[in-house]
Amino acid sequence: MKLKNSFFYTLRENVKDEDSISGNLLVRGGFIKKSSSGIYMMLPLGKKVIDNIEEIIKDEMAKADSQEVTMPCLIPEEYYVASGRREGFGQSMFSLKDRFNKPFVLGPTHEELFAFAASMKIRSYKDLPFSLYQVQTKFRDEPRPRFGLIRVREFLMKDAYTFDKDEKGLDIAYQKQFNAYKNVMDRLGLDYRIVTADTGVMGGLLSEEFQAVTDIGEDILVLCDSCDYASNIEVAKCINEPIEKEEELTLELVHTPNAKTIEEVAEFMNLQPGSFVKTLIYLIDGEPYAAMVKGNRDVNEVKLRKLFNATNVELADAEIVMQVTNAPIGFAGPIDIKCPIVMDEEVSFMSNFIVGANKVDYHYKNANHKDFEVEVIGDIRNIQDHDICPKCNGVITFKKGIECGNTFKLGTKYSKALNLHYLDANNNINLVWMGSYGIGLGRCMAAVVEQNNDENGIIWPVNIAPYKVGIVIINSKNEDQSNLANDIYNKLNDMNIDVILDDRNERPGVKFKDMELIGIPLRITVGKKALENIVEVKSRDGKINIEINVNELEEYIKNYIKENM
Repeated sequence: MKLKNSFFYTLRENVKDEDSISGNLLVRGGFIKKSSSGIYMMLPLGKKVIDNIEEIIKDEMAKADSQEVTMPCLIPEEYYVASGRREGFGQSMFSLKDRFNKPFVLGPTHEELFAFAASMKIRSYKDLPFSLYQVQTKFRDEPRPRFGLIRVREFLMKDAYTFDKDEKGLDIAYQKQFNAYKNVMDRLGLDYRIVTADTGVMGGLLSEEFQAVTDIGEDILVLCDSCDYASNIEVAKCINEPIEKEEELTLELVHTPNAKTIEEVAEFMNLQPGSFVKTLIYLIDGEPYAAMVKGNRDVNEVKLRKLFNATNVELADAEIVMQVTNAPIGFAGPIDIKCPIVMDEEVSFMSNFIVGANKVDYHYKNANHKDFEVEVIGDIRNIQDHDICPKCNGVITFKKGIECGNTFKLGTKYSKALNLHYLDANNNINLVWMGSYGIGLGRCMAAVVEQNNDENGIIWPVNIAPYKVGIVIINSKNEDQSNLANDIYNKLNDMNIDVILDDRNERPGVKFKDMELIGIPLRITVGKKALENIVEVKSRDGKINIEINVNELEEYIKNYIKENM
């Protein structure tokens, strides 16, 4: 591509409404442009990067024996009602009606349609296994889009699906897709971790996330400093450390004026937050429950939902809190509360703790389990930094991550809901076993930028760079420089190397800054030594800065790309 007559622009200043490094640099470099909250145009440079990511993904899908299809974005709502997911998606799903008043949705994910497509082929066990995938636009009505391409409403996803006759077959198919995903992440040059995660609205037997490690990541990765344990905080199991049993003291009502929070009450009583048990009122599928955790812990809503096999879990509003506690928010406690109690396992080992008294400006001191009745005890808290590793008793550490890929063992959830069956060798009807696997192309692009940048701009890995080589003419009006640059440009194009030629009538400094901003891996500068057939070659990562004869240039670039792909 020659810049002089192309769609190319850059911004010198940071973008005010972009709250991430990747979002800022991708907009400044002319890769993307926000059209509305959470929705972006993919401009020529961005489309080149996405196409390169897609090519890598398709190559790995072919190796995993998955065939490509394309499903519609506009889907009859009845498919999601049949699978039981319409309610789970709720307001996150864009919905509309056609002129005949028939309800449709914009697909947030396509398990239902793929199951329907599979039913057209599957009759007997001889029709299994097989795998299908697509690269398609997805839609989710995010309540708070942010971080550029990381949290959006419209995005491009590669989603694959496997179909097998039994769990053993699913395990084999899952491993093939899992290995393909590792290859994709490796080829993208990402620093990533694979963590177990909540199956969420997808459901199924297992979920594993491919998380790119970045400071801006929305997910908290729970890692061990001694073993390979890795989990999303949503599902990380907590280990209960031994607590020495105390002699139970007499329950005492204490006046705590103007103290509602744990910190305020702790300061008032001159005690540590660990001596407290906080009680939070949740609505679990619409019914109020009191959740008890240690004062310095947080309730894990995912664990709470899974404990009750619930669809929705949310904090209760002030009106519900008043109904079950007879007090405003901030004074809830388990004693005489008007709703069932669910207690974290850690609390079950405690004695003589402090709780709210369901009365304004009062708390109970020396509360014990005999003072109230608990309906359910379970692991409902978030694991914390420096907690005990659930696998090896090592020390837990936290990192932040961007979820770039996710693999699911769906089992027979969708087959059962959507009547996807096959006949076995004995003519018995069986459910098909499914797997689902997704990669967000835009998220991958953003994650690469988050991990590969400096004060001057993006540093693209060669694999996915929009152009591998950039040629800068110091003086575009100089005939010798222009002729040599164009000759190099034409030869590299003949070698099928993506190359960009900056032939604009701009100052050299402007051209250099633009090449650094858009992150072209290798820059060739054609300047005063053009008559001697000498050019400068510099890599964006700063590892190469040499002068070379043009006669050696083609071989040098070919080897550089080969070594860095």
